[in-house]
Amino acid sequence: MTTQSGRYRVVADRSRCCGYGLCAAVCPEIYKLDEDGIVYLATDRVPTEHEEQAREGAAACPAEAIWLELAEAGEQSTD
Repeated sequence: MTTQSGRYRVVADRSRCCGYGLCAAVCPEIYKLDEDGIVYLATDRVPTEHEEQAREGAAACPAEAIWLELAEAGEQSTD
């Protein structure tokens, strides 16, 4: 389990998700699929050790429904 939060938070626009599942295939630690195949997040804060995979998962989304943003200093994780 991760003890350190990273610099980035991930945003998923579920209304744009087409259910391809590429994000979850690339980074299952962050991206999950519900029973309809629509993305949801295990956590919105990207642990430092998963930054590269989280970026790759977001980039793999054909619907461009996922992106990473710099987290505000002191921002609380919602996991």
